[in-house]
Amino acid sequence: MKKYVLVSGLTAIAVTCALFATAYFLGWTGKTVQVQHVNNLPVQGAMYTTNAEGDLIPLDFTKTASKVMDAVVHIKSSQAMNAIAGGRGRSPMDDFFGDDLFERFFGPQFRMETPNSPRQPEMRVGTGSGVIIQSDGYVVTNNHVIAEAEDIEVTLHDNRSFKAKLIGTDPTTDLALLKIEAKELPSVPFMNSDVVQVGEWVMAVGNPFNLNSTVTAGIVSAKGRNINILQDQFAVESFIQTDAAINPGNSGGALVNLEGNLIGINTAIASPTGSYSGYGFAIPSNIVSKVVEDLLEFGTVQRGFIGAMIRSVDQNLAKEKGLERVTGVYVDSLVSGGAAEKAGILPGDVITSMDGTPTNTSSELLETIARHRPGDRLDVTVDRSGTSKTFMVTLNNRNGDTERIFKERIEIEDQLGAELASVEGDKARKLKIDGGVQIRKLKPGKLRKETNIQEGFIIRKVNGQDVTTPDQLEKVLKKSKGGVMLEGLYEDRPSETYYYAFGM
Repeated sequence: MKKYVLVSGLTAIAVTCALFATAYFLGWTGKTVQVQHVNNLPVQGAMYTTNAEGDLIPLDFTKTASKVMDAVVHIKSSQAMNAIAGGRGRSPMDDFFGDDLFERFFGPQFRMETPNSPRQPEMRVGTGSGVIIQSDGYVVTNNHVIAEAEDIEVTLHDNRSFKAKLIGTDPTTDLALLKIEAKELPSVPFMNSDVVQVGEWVMAVGNPFNLNSTVTAGIVSAKGRNINILQDQFAVESFIQTDAAINPGNSGGALVNLEGNLIGINTAIASPTGSYSGYGFAIPSNIVSKVVEDLLEFGTVQRGFIGAMIRSVDQNLAKEKGLERVTGVYVDSLVSGGAAEKAGILPGDVITSMDGTPTNTSSELLETIARHRPGDRLDVTVDRSGTSKTFMVTLNNRNGDTERIFKERIEIEDQLGAELASVEGDKARKLKIDGGVQIRKLKPGKLRKETNIQEGFIIRKVNGQDVTTPDQLEKVLKKSKGGVMLEGLYEDRPSETYYYAFGM
């Protein structure tokens, strides 16, 4: 028995010595092993990029996302639709009995419903995104998100909802400005979109498929894209193209750089299926900024016009016209009396730069013009048969003059159905008048419907009051109730006075 105990003791001592010897040779320090759990490791950048100073920095989208998500909102727009059951119109029996015949005789519980009876108005609901651009509640979105909406609801990232007031729209750029009654809101600062570079990392933030606060990342794929998606006569398309995933519902959302600054408003996708297939398009922030400023100051966008029919130069056009260059903007024709003609530009000129900005395509030229107002002067450089020439062009408004047009004037012009312009300078002196308001063009409206007035008529008095500018005309008409009497003349008959009457 003692022998077995002795052997066991010697064995234990031997094992212990062996362990100490192993630990000695392996460098054991005498410390115990501890397993640590860490919850807040910094995000490790899988890739690197450079900042403005050229320093190498890890790509980290988390900080940008946290800055921007709170300022991107969900927008729901509603419009009542008057639907007829079965999609048919009224029948002769409906007209004979009347909608409320049975209700009048037997009470509302016996109201007769026929297959053609009008149903309760159905609501058409559209959704999209928006970006808070000022802490006091101004929100930018796409015009197509809220077009014809009777009710607009904005839901913030923190789930608070507000009814929104429509400040103004611009179909030519597909932008709209909303206002909600809230203060101290997070907002996204604007970035100069001119300095955005192809290949630069960007993030798209919005609400695709009603999935709120969705963030995707990609790069700027191209700039100055024209995809012919806007149907307005004076549409301006010079999109920033990105491969950051954009889907239905992203419209009106933010495209930002890695600093969280707004470089564009997401607007469209190019897709054979209606969903993301690699191409998304955003309105550059410089255009957005200008539209917002105009809507706040004038109630409508002040669009400048150069007065020329243009198209981009490519290899085929260069060969057709015998041009020595394959980039630039070719001047096909000029508007008589327009800004380009007055400046000295000729058909056949190739515009190479405007206001110091190269114009390799017509979309780039339109983007530059869209950032200016009527009356602004721009240096326009053209290639004329191989010779470079520079002209000073003063942009006009849509009526051919340089006046700034307020929202009220546009509403009056739409009501009258006329494009108006001031008569001044040489024309006024030739006609021996102090001034007046000329009808440049007639459109559907009261003048065409209720009078036989002709284009070119110069209005000198409204209800006996002298008017020399469209703004004066607008103020007089706003105060008029009932009948309106216009008094004036035509250029080719200056000695004759004409009168036209209509009802407001």
